[in-house]
Amino acid sequence: MRDTQKPRLLILVGPTGSGKTRTAIELAKKLDGEIISADSRYLYQELTIGTAKPSEAELAEAPHHLVNVTTLDRPWNLGLYLKEADRLIRVINTAGHLPIMAGGTGQYVRSIVQNWSVPEQHPVDELRDGLYAWGDEIGFETLHQKLGLLDAEAASKIDWRNKRRTIRALEVIFLTGRRFSELRTQAESEYDTLTLGIRWPRELLYQRIDQRIDQMLNDGLVEEVSHLKQLGLEESMKTLGAIGYTEISDYLDGQFDLEEAVRRIKHNTRVYVRRQANWFKPMDPSIHWFNATDPAMLVNMLDLVQSWLQA
Repeated sequence: MRDTQKPRLLILVGPTGSGKTRTAIELAKKLDGEIISADSRYLYQELTIGTAKPSEAELAEAPHHLVNVTTLDRPWNLGLYLKEADRLIRVINTAGHLPIMAGGTGQYVRSIVQNWSVPEQHPVDELRDGLYAWGDEIGFETLHQKLGLLDAEAASKIDWRNKRRTIRALEVIFLTGRRFSELRTQAESEYDTLTLGIRWPRELLYQRIDQRIDQMLNDGLVEEVSHLKQLGLEESMKTLGAIGYTEISDYLDGQFDLEEAVRRIKHNTRVYVRRQANWFKPMDPSIHWFNATDPAMLVNMLDLVQSWLQA
């Protein structure tokens, strides 16, 4: 039975390239809503083109939160995201508006819905430095495979390019002697939630992704990455593991040509889409899926949301 005394939270999920940004804005305009980003890359001021971050015009169409709130040299962790997202959900509800959490970072969405308690284990600099050095020696893909041997569940939900999360999981394991995934406890949700999902036929989604990546190149992705390297942010950029940035950085370092960099970006994005499906499963009964090819998708979403709000 629903607890309508809890703060309400509308959630919009879907794979990268599915149109969450545009749909969230339209929902916010119709529902007097405010958008809370659930995209880990949108947090960073320096990452714009390669993250398909909402444009200034889009940001002006509806209130947005947790976009451009930190810098690459001051990375956020999950605990900080949870604390700030919780504060925003409550403030927006108090103001009489509807918070709409939209994004494809499954860890962020799931942690909110399932009320995760994140391990409070503080980092040990010597261990962290040693793990980074180990990753540099054997390669971070191999290091991620080592994590998989120790904690398959955690590894399945962490992209190997995300050095920071791989290191964090190993760090907790070595310091506590327990699997990282075991320390993440769940509790009853603190919010009254409704989750909507955008679904595309896989081949059409891949076409959209390819077109978006081509547009990123036209919009200046190479120049953006080059600028970050000039600012001395290459390692911070690579540690975050955002697809597009590492591949273009390696191209600029002469490891391969631009054509190969683009091929890798498109391939790695497809792999990321499949990883997102581990978080947002098509058969998950808590997600109300809508077909993006249906011209009435937005209308049908609004009908469901209105019924939920009035119940």
